Amino acid sequence: MQNTRLNSLVDTLLGRLDRWLQNPWRRFSLTIISLLFGNLLATIVATTAGQTAELDSIVALLLVASTELTNWVVTRGDRLRRSAEGPFKRPLFTEMLNGVKIGLIYGMFVEAFKIGS
Repeated sequence: MQNTRLNSLVDTLLGRLDRWLQNPWRRFSLTIISLLFGNLLATIVATTAGQTAELDSIVALLLVASTELTNWVVTRGDRLRRSAEGPFKRPLFTEMLNGVKIGLIYGMFVEAFKIGS
């Protein structure tokens, strides 16, 4: 690719964003935000799928498949990075994806308790 002004500007901005996200408090806050987003997503899925009660099995299949896919992505990356030398640190994307998954599962449990009471 040619080194145009736009290309160098995008590279510079992505480098700055990467350095900005290396701060541990920012990573922690983004992880907490992804947990809360997963909880919100669970509430949205439970209310919209529960309206007509026709899509329950399809939505359950999609949620289980997405959870298992997320588990596969996170644990596969962990195994690959453990074989390399140096300190082990998960990438921010997989950390946030795992946070959304945990928030989604927690939100589904909360919704199940609300329906059961």
